[in-house]
Amino acid sequence: MPEQGDTQEQQPASLPDGTLREVAAVFLRLGCTAFGGPAAHVAMMRQEMVERRRWLPDQEFLDLFGAANLIPGPSSTELAILLGYRRAGWRALILAGVLFILPAMLLVYAFAWAYVRYGTLPAAQHLLYGIKPVIIAIIALALWGLRRTALKGPVHIVAAALALGLLLLGISPLPLLFGGGLILLAWSGGSRLRNRTRPSMQSLLPPAALLLSARHTLTRVPGTVRPSMAAVTAGVAMVAAGTAAVRYSPLTLFLTFLKIGSIIYGSGYVLLAFLRDDFVTRLHWLTNQQLIDAVAVGQFTPGPVFTTATFIGYLTGGWGGGLIATLGIFLPSFFFCAIILRLVPLTKRWPAVRIALDGINAAAVGLMAAVTLQLGRAAIIDVPTALIAGVAIVLLVRFKWNSAWFVVAGALSGLAVKAVA
Repeated sequence: MPEQGDTQEQQPASLPDGTLREVAAVFLRLGCTAFGGPAAHVAMMRQEMVERRRWLPDQEFLDLFGAANLIPGPSSTELAILLGYRRAGWRALILAGVLFILPAMLLVYAFAWAYVRYGTLPAAQHLLYGIKPVIIAIIALALWGLRRTALKGPVHIVAAALALGLLLLGISPLPLLFGGGLILLAWSGGSRLRNRTRPSMQSLLPPAALLLSARHTLTRVPGTVRPSMAAVTAGVAMVAAGTAAVRYSPLTLFLTFLKIGSIIYGSGYVLLAFLRDDFVTRLHWLTNQQLIDAVAVGQFTPGPVFTTATFIGYLTGGWGGGLIATLGIFLPSFFFCAIILRLVPLTKRWPAVRIALDGINAAAVGLMAAVTLQLGRAAIIDVPTALIAGVAIVLLVRFKWNSAWFVVAGALSGLAVKAVA
């Protein structure tokens, strides 16, 4: 009997067949309720689009997730952009990304206004106390659902386990993703040698070469941007790095965030390092405390953590600065997603791409598991939070309700527990 993942893999990927209205409704709601960071966002997108709406099979969702992890920028926002394109084409690519970002940006604006006016952040700890355990439950069930599709055999499990363990030891996520692809390519090449089958050079191309191939393919498509990713990133970095003025400038603000959005991989902690280097050390526009408060706002609002840029932009340049900073940090993601979309169709033409992407997918699931463990230690801290997480898992398994309702219920539970404590 074939595995479920094999069955799904054999299904042909259909062309975009949705409407802009349904894409707008889904991603606007996700932008309002997707608390918990990238792993939680991915889990909620899978529940909404794979399980509830059947917009695409698990294998294709994993492929898009793996592709989003290969490019710089906020991976969950880029997954939203790719899913929007998958459902309704190029206009939905822009619409899905914008509507996923917009609610968080508006909330961050409100927090930034209160911060400037009152000198402090509105308390949100009671809400997060109940929301965090629910988010852990949502991520855990998503991982359980992805296990059959992503972990198709022993070598996939090994790739996922290595990614999990090495991330917990402090290794950067990007080499772990490429490592998963290389493990699968090496295993495939060894299997062919054992079967006395001589593999072609084309079938053993490494993922990096395939990315370059995809990039060159894009430059030949009429109407697309011709400069390479490396040239654009290097140019932006040189311009931003060469701007030494301390005085506030909208152009400096935009170019600095454009540089960060073009080169950053990793979590909010990596973002913190880039922001501190530019805005505290180089430009002297923020203090360390202001920077920590900005990152905190990005963490406890829904949607992308990168809306920290909105907060910093508001502090340095008011309402216009917030918009400029948001545009700068997210704009590269739309550009990179347009490029990476050239990679996914290659899985049909080159077997090595399919093998490498399977390895990347397995490693990505391992990374999600590691992040879940890290978040779980911070979210489930006592008996009430353990009960909230347990009840959420039971209800999620029993009822296929929208995860937004569970987030709201978790927030109310947190308020109730803190009220009687």
